[in-house]
Amino acid sequence: MKDRRFRILVTGANGQLGKELVQLPQQADLKIIGFGRDILDITDLAACRNVLMEYRPDAVIHCAAYTAVDKAEEEPDVAFSVNAAGTRNVALASEELGAKFAYISTDYVFGGSGNQPYNEYDRLDPQTTYGKSKLAGEQLTQTLNSRYFIVRTSWVYGRYGNNFVNTMLKLAREKDQLKVVHDQVGSPTYTLDLAHFLIELVQTDYYGVYHASNSGYCSWYEFAATIFAESDLTIKLEPCTTDEFPRPAPRPAYSVMDHCMLRSIGFQSLRHWKEGLRHYLQSIE
Repeated sequence: MKDRRFRILVTGANGQLGKELVQLPQQADLKIIGFGRDILDITDLAACRNVLMEYRPDAVIHCAAYTAVDKAEEEPDVAFSVNAAGTRNVALASEELGAKFAYISTDYVFGGSGNQPYNEYDRLDPQTTYGKSKLAGEQLTQTLNSRYFIVRTSWVYGRYGNNFVNTMLKLAREKDQLKVVHDQVGSPTYTLDLAHFLIELVQTDYYGVYHASNSGYCSWYEFAATIFAESDLTIKLEPCTTDEFPRPAPRPAYSVMDHCMLRSIGFQSLRHWKEGLRHYLQSIE
């Protein structure tokens, strides 16, 4: 008997978001298959075609990415090979099969100097190699796949992999005081909430560009303070400026994203970032 479940293939399945997707509880009408870099090299077009042809997904959620923001400044060819050419390969293989294609993008495609939430069609002006390579992936997705979802997110954390929340919890156990930047503002996004949204979205025909981050916004300092408060950790926390911690790649000062397209199709925005954080901290206790 033919398997009538909706089949989703996840690239980058060993990463923070990809692993969250493949670890979701199985649903009777849904089958999620994940491939990490060890099995699927997205920079190899033939490999992408072969894997997709074998598993014939209804939708592909493309989580595989080069995300080392600072290192990208030193090795731009590698960043573009993965984020642009790799995305081209998966988008093309998906189109050839007639599969829907969801590309996970980033707040780094914006200039980061605004003071109002960016909507999906505001001017793009990436300031880093990482941001430029992710924008190239967006452009190739739009060019090569006729049934695409581009989903931009920000400040991602979750159960799998390194992230800001885990780093803060670790530092709180090791230090008595800490400085965290207070002049960068964005929206922390919990991978579990983002994963559930993506699964819902790819089963629709509402193609286009979306912003999907948890609701509300804060600075990294405010995020850290909330992490410590929710975890009952006592540490002296001081706000500081970005200039006090120079990095090879500039960080966006403002990367809050408006969820205009979610509202336009009647989707609920992801819950407030504080609620998502509370759920995450309880889940790892």
